[in-house]
Amino acid sequence: MKLQPGLMIVLVTVPLLLAVGLLAGSSGFGCPDLYTTAGRALLDLRLCRLATGFTVGAALAVSGCALQAVLRNALAEPYVLGISGGGSLGAALVIATGLAGLTPLALPAGAFAAAAVTLLLVCLIARRAGGFAPHTLILTGVVAGTMLSSLLMLLLSFARSRVVHSITWWMMGNLSGATWPLLLTVTILVSLSCLLLQAEARAMNALLLGHETARNLGIRTRHVVPLILAAATLAAAAAVSLSGIIGFVGLIVPHVARRMVGADHRRLLPVSAFGGGAFLVLCDALARVLFAPHEIPVGVVTALLGGPFFLIVLTRRNPA
Repeated sequence: MKLQPGLMIVLVTVPLLLAVGLLAGSSGFGCPDLYTTAGRALLDLRLCRLATGFTVGAALAVSGCALQAVLRNALAEPYVLGISGGGSLGAALVIATGLAGLTPLALPAGAFAAAAVTLLLVCLIARRAGGFAPHTLILTGVVAGTMLSSLLMLLLSFARSRVVHSITWWMMGNLSGATWPLLLTVTILVSLSCLLLQAEARAMNALLLGHETARNLGIRTRHVVPLILAAATLAAAAAVSLSGIIGFVGLIVPHVARRMVGADHRRLLPVSAFGGGAFLVLCDALARVLFAPHEIPVGVVTALLGGPFFLIVLTRRNPA
């Protein structure tokens, strides 16, 4: 069977970008010396960081892809809709209360609970304000994100200095604080979310035509839509609990993937997952080498790339 050109590009570029992420360091590009203890320790850190970047990028991209389908909004993504902000507040509360050290599930659970409440409130408020029109939904999400940031600042003002430092660095979005147990937990949650969303790929194709049309095609929207939203929120919250707030991955990657393989979610979801993982690994490599030996948070890199991309999509498209 002949592969699409877009799929061939993904198959070639993703391994190359992962190799770049593994070799990139604050001192430049190179492979650690595996004959020394320090070199093996450095390789372990890089492998953990590589796996973290790939997992987080895949989760954010798949979440953005699903949200854009269900809400029929080209600008929908976890960061813009306030889901990342809600997840960050929930995870910060877990860190501030000291529950994060009890179990690897504490951070993802706190992030998911707050992110789910945030998405529910955003959708309810947007519906009362005029439905899921693009600008209504986006404005509601931006306002929710601003309020959540204020609550997070309030939390920081009462926290101890050590907690403030850890939460502040984590808020800017970085991949250096992950541990293997937490990474394993988040990977399982993200994989579960991806499997649920892939199982509903046909339903998402139908939802692109509108909820009424999807119902006429036999899609049980009353059950399917909450399931898709819950899976997308779980993926985004798990990513936030691992890396902090990293914006615009869920906006950039699905749009690029859609150009490459089309709008069929049976292909679009896996391509978005692999593309999102590779994209964030590349951004993390840039964060390490652009101002070496000083390292900047990867969330800064994605924001610098995603801001202009958001404006381009906003000005060129007017989604229904």
